[in-house]
Amino acid sequence: MKRITAVVVALVALLIVPAQGLAAKKSPSGKGSHKPAAAAACPTQSYQYDSGGAPGSGPVNDPLFPHQWALDQMNTPEAWARGATGANTTIAVVDTGVDLQHPDLSSKIVAGHDFVASNGDCPAGPQDENGHGTHVAGIAAAVTDNGIGVAGVAPDAKIMPVRVLDADGSGASDDVAAGIVWAADHGAEVINLSLGELPIVGQLEPLNAEIEAAVTHAWDAGSLVVAAAGNETFPLCSYPSFADHAVCVGATDSRGLPSYYSNFPNNKTMLGFRAPGGVGSVFCEDDEDIWSTMWPGSTYDCTGSGSLSGYDTLAGTSMASPQVAGVAALLSGQGLTNQQIVDRLKATSSNHGAYDPIMGYGIVDADAATQ
Repeated sequence: MKRITAVVVALVALLIVPAQGLAAKKSPSGKGSHKPAAAAACPTQSYQYDSGGAPGSGPVNDPLFPHQWALDQMNTPEAWARGATGANTTIAVVDTGVDLQHPDLSSKIVAGHDFVASNGDCPAGPQDENGHGTHVAGIAAAVTDNGIGVAGVAPDAKIMPVRVLDADGSGASDDVAAGIVWAADHGAEVINLSLGELPIVGQLEPLNAEIEAAVTHAWDAGSLVVAAAGNETFPLCSYPSFADHAVCVGATDSRGLPSYYSNFPNNKTMLGFRAPGGVGSVFCEDDEDIWSTMWPGSTYDCTGSGSLSGYDTLAGTSMASPQVAGVAALLSGQGLTNQQIVDRLKATSSNHGAYDPIMGYGIVDADAATQ
């Protein structure tokens, strides 16, 4: 049994427990030490959530939408305008959990599962005690056009929180595999995995047989697994994104160029894409990175004068993966199967059906994909 960690980009790239381990892919943003703290006590703890400002007047009225350059890079508002919103689709966020009380997420959440409850988490259940999973969930499917916070790629998709990583953002590979299977068996059309192995270990199938089998199970059940490539500037994806049937996602910056930290989107079946992940700024709430929802109890959430409680920017392939998961949900909402979604993404991303080892099939285009 290996240990795994979450994938945000801090200048320390993929955070993984020293022995053997799978971890959530940590972001290169480098904002402080980024060791999230668990909630102090199990009794109900309330947090203040800022709105992000006054409602806007763009395609949607979420105050932070004008700062979400990622949505424009993928031509997402154009897809929304034609009615592609991910209705009747569920995205499983297999991660550190999701903030179940967040006002930009709570109405979207369906029943999930906690695979690390035995670790003494407080409170029990798939409540995020780290912040990573909440950020991932908001990118994919935050409530949109509600006058607060951010917009999600798939405005009408549901979010299934599957907690497989603990308050430190690490966990065991067998829990991750179980989480993938559970999500597929409970109706998730799309499964996002912003977590992974370090290079070398992350490309060895014998050491990742549980993950490989779980991804295959999900595919056979009709689900599509979308996973982060990793943050080590390595030429290959790392498990679980290295698996057969996994969509591997590398990151781009606001100019559409490959982010310096991102692994290249090359997995076993050459099923790789790029999507917005940010530059990896050292500053809090930097528009060069990716705005999304945040659990206010997390040390990822900036504090101090002018900072927004409940929203922040992070960078990493962790942030790129849910962009693609959201586009996959738009396609699922149009009735496409997992194979049809893959074929559509290949044909319509920025390389127009061609594959190269740096960009994969290119930057995902929500508008072109959903036409």
